[in-house]
Amino acid sequence: MPDHLEKFHAHGKLLLTAEYFVLDGALALALPARRGQSLQIAAKDGGGDPLLHWRSLDEQGHCWFEAAFDCRHFEIAAAQDAGIAERLQQILREARRLNPGFLLPGAGDFQPVTAETRLDFPRLWGLGTSSTLISLVAQWAGVDAYELQFSTFGGSGYDIACATAREPVLYRLDRGRPIVEAAGFHPPFSAQLHFIYLGKKQDSRKGIARYRQWTAESLLQEPGGLLAIIGQISGLTRAMLKAGRLDEFEDCLRQHESLVAATIGLPRIKELLFSDFPGEVKSLGAWGGDFILATSSRPAAEVQKYFNEKGYSVFIAYDDLIAGQG
Repeated sequence: MPDHLEKFHAHGKLLLTAEYFVLDGALALALPARRGQSLQIAAKDGGGDPLLHWRSLDEQGHCWFEAAFDCRHFEIAAAQDAGIAERLQQILREARRLNPGFLLPGAGDFQPVTAETRLDFPRLWGLGTSSTLISLVAQWAGVDAYELQFSTFGGSGYDIACATAREPVLYRLDRGRPIVEAAGFHPPFSAQLHFIYLGKKQDSRKGIARYRQWTAESLLQEPGGLLAIIGQISGLTRAMLKAGRLDEFEDCLRQHESLVAATIGLPRIKELLFSDFPGEVKSLGAWGGDFILATSSRPAAEVQKYFNEKGYSVFIAYDDLIAGQG
């Protein structure tokens, strides 16, 4: 048994509103998932080589990545996958920069450390494998998770807010500074909300790069253009919070999807794949993959049958996936 044991946990995430535009200050409704990732740190007394042994487990307990780092400068001593090891090395070195004493071997004997992560969801689901890792390392190192995120993976930081949130939050950037508050989002029609995995994991960084290209090349750069759309998106976020009926909520979803579609030049996911669905369908996060939100007044079993028949087997009720519900 290890002489020293630490445990940390971080929630996964979904972004309900303001995808892409959250980067430019739009008010977003962000949903922390019940499922996430855990980190266990173990060290044994007695001294030894200044090594960090790292193991990453999937939701079934299978090891999908393993590496060892020399803690003096986090040089890679061994790695199952060089690319993943280099990304992890970047995170560890940045954590050391933010906290110079983090895992720094002293003059005496060093305790070899084993770090083991375990996911609660399949890696391809896009629920935050990277953001939960950033949050976990930040908790372990005692550093600011947003700083660690912005200096390594980038992005808006909403996923970092979700990692330690107990329920849905409102998130926005104010001159680059994260502003987070409890959303109080507990829709009375939550039984009519469902998440479906499309099976096409999206690269968030590539999605952000495309968004930046779209905004640079479009009329959004005209005076008031981008600010006007950000205002509309933020207004729709607030309207969703106030919606007391499913039809009011669905009207907000339609407006939001149409606005984003017109801005980035992509068709709505409902028009593309689910035009005959008796309800609304909304893309979440990077458009084109990962999860969608489906809403319908039809019975849940009927909605699930619709998506199953179209080949989508991962169907999860809102209250079963989102933290702080039920």
